Amino acid sequence: MKAYIFPGQGAQFSGMGLDLFESSALAQELFNQANDVLGFSITDIMFEGSAEDLKETKVTQPAIFLHSVILAKTLGDDFKPEMVAGHSLGEFSALVANGTLSFEAALELVSQRAQAMQKACELQPSTMAAVLGLEDQVVEEVCEQTPGIVVAANYNCPGQLVISGEIEAINKACESLTEKGARRALVLPVGGAFHSPLMEPAREQLAAAIENTNFSNPICPIYQNVTASAVGEATEIKKNLIAQLTAPVRWTQTIQQMIADGGTEFIELGPGKVLQGLMRKIDRSVAASGKS
Repeated sequence: MKAYIFPGQGAQFSGMGLDLFESSALAQELFNQANDVLGFSITDIMFEGSAEDLKETKVTQPAIFLHSVILAKTLGDDFKPEMVAGHSLGEFSALVANGTLSFEAALELVSQRAQAMQKACELQPSTMAAVLGLEDQVVEEVCEQTPGIVVAANYNCPGQLVISGEIEAINKACESLTEKGARRALVLPVGGAFHSPLMEPAREQLAAAIENTNFSNPICPIYQNVTASAVGEATEIKKNLIAQLTAPVRWTQTIQQMIADGGTEFIELGPGKVLQGLMRKIDRSVAASGKS
């Protein structure tokens, strides 16, 4: 079965989407529509902005979403997903790809999500850290034993788990994880503690927007971050999408489940090759490629 996977925040780069815009009338139309929906020229920032310009959450998230979704739409009849998944933000791209959300509705939700997350980040200084070379269980135990808010946030691949929380708690956890034998415990240059309880204000804000948005039943299942299992019913998709902001991204488990359910060819759509790299670390026996 053919599976399409969509990247999340961190995959952005200066000049992203310009090739698409220049080579496709459909892409031009969708990018221009996006500028109207967002109320500012995101294409100027994507095509000509600096890496610093693109790093702002309220820009990064719609930019990656647009790159991924427009790429999928320009594939035309060649685009026939049998299963989809997206890493964090990428879940919104996947929901357009499988027909659950319209392009415009998803873009509006992504924009609101980004702004709500940025606001939550400003309410309380917080961060994330990548932990390499330890079993998930060891990382989880250290998080539980560390004072303050610090949780496992992104199960990216075996031996790579991102933790999220208050700055002091993250620093203490990184010290403990290094003592436990982590190859690296590195604080990341991110704006806040995504996929942690500190995103609760953003979750509440996004929940209202999601509840008021029309979701259709999809043409193929989406494997959602929160459950790491196939979901094909609109009400359940909404519930999981709301929970996603404060719950961990179970990416390793998601890919393993997709393979168990018959996924044989995985294609990453969007900027960069991050997910292809993770695929190779999760299961080298499965074909992984990409279009960007």
